[in-house]
This record gives sequence, C-alpha cells and structure tokens, in this order.
Amino acid sequence: MNILVCISQVPDTTARIAVGTDGQSINPAGVKFILNPYDEFAIEEGLRLREKNGGTVTTVTVGPDTAKEVLRTALAMGSDTAVLVKDDVRNDSFSVALSIADLAKESTPDVIIFGRQSIDYDSFALPPMVAEILGWPSVSMVSSLTISGTDVTAERDIEGGKENVQASLPCVISAQKGLNDPRYPKLPDIMKAKSKPISERPGSESANRVVTLSMTLPVTKRLNNIMGDTEADIDQLVRLLHEEAKVI
Repeated sequence: MNILVCISQVPDTTARIAVGTDGQSINPAGVKFILNPYDEFAIEEGLRLREKNGGTVTTVTVGPDTAKEVLRTALAMGSDTAVLVKDDVRNDSFSVALSIADLAKESTPDVIIFGRQSIDYDSFALPPMVAEILGWPSVSMVSSLTISGTDVTAERDIEGGKENVQASLPCVISAQKGLNDPRYPKLPDIMKAKSKPISERPGSESANRVVTLSMTLPVTKRLNNIMGDTEADIDQLVRLLHEEAKVI
C-alpha cells in the first residue's frame, strides 16, 4: 500500500504569540514550532496501515526549510521517506492543496491521510480541497478506520454523535483524536532520522485566492464582577448574560 501522510509545522500551543511588524503575520522570534498535534494521529495511522498491508509511508509538508524538523520527527516515528515542498511565502490553503495534489498525481498513493486540522489556522480546509482537486472521496474527522482491499469503512465524529460511512480507495482521510495512540520515537530512531535524506520539490504555481489583510490579538475585557448567591445576585447575573454578554 502506498500511503501519503500530510503534516504541518505550527507554533507550540504554549508559545506566546505576537503580531509581526507587517500586521499580517506572527512574529516568529522566540516562538517554538512543533509538529501539528493532530498530524501525529495521521502518521500513526499510516504506519499501522503499512504494518498491516505492507507498502511505504511517505510524509510530506509544505513550508520553508525550517519545516524539515517536523519531517524528521515523522522519520523518527517510522515514516519511510519525507518530502519538503518549498514554500517560503506561506501561500494560502488552496495553493498548498494544489501542491499536495500535484505530488499525489505523480506518486499515485492509495490513501492520503491528514490530521483533522492545523492548530494555527484551524480552517479544516486542506483534506477536502485535495480530494476535490484529485476527484477522490474524502472522509473527515475519522475516529475509526478499516481498509480491506479497496473498501474503506470509517466512523467519523459529527455534531452530537458518530457517523459510519463507506468509501473506496483511493481516498483522502483526516484523522481525529482517538483514532489511535501515536507512538513515541525512540532515541536511536531520532538519531538515525537526523541523517536521513529529505527530498525537495518546488510548490505548484497558483495565485493566492485568500489574502490576510490584517492580524490582531484578541482584546480581553473583564469587568471582574464578584456576585453572591442571593436571588438579587442571580437575577443580576442572568440579566448581564442576556443583555450584555448575549450568551443566553
């Protein structure tokens, strides 16, 4: 089985984010970048499919040279090969999807696996975009996956419950938390991954369809009202939640 796993490099969830001087991007100074947490489930699922069915796992990311670090993490976990699609300007989701789809057209994977979303942009856009470009079925938010021959059976999370669906290979899957328990790379594998080759290729040429006009940090406004438990306090709290916070 030819398995393509798509991963991304994102700021650490504990990083303190500041807006850059251009007002359209984050300031990377002092920010630690990590493998997108949801992509760990995608890598693990790719490795399990390889262990069950044989074949190879290729991990790809789109980004600058610094993104090689997350590829080395994937290699340490057990990925066979890694590909960096060079993108130094951080193109929009469609351009990234087009680059991945063009790679898939050349490498002809049986299945492409993503994490359900990246924790920086949170768009959930890439998996269905890649599937649409390729004309493949797409199953998102997958929490259970079975592949037998070319038949795909998946359980996916939906609002308030689960949904069972069937598809056929080739297809695009996005992995949800709970699909598996990602393995931790061992020290010898981490050391070996440092010297493994990473292929590079240019990104596909495409004009951005989405442009970031500005980026600002959220403004926190806390009134710090402390109330008691009298009926008057409760009535006041309900009024504030209804009229000012507008949450009820």
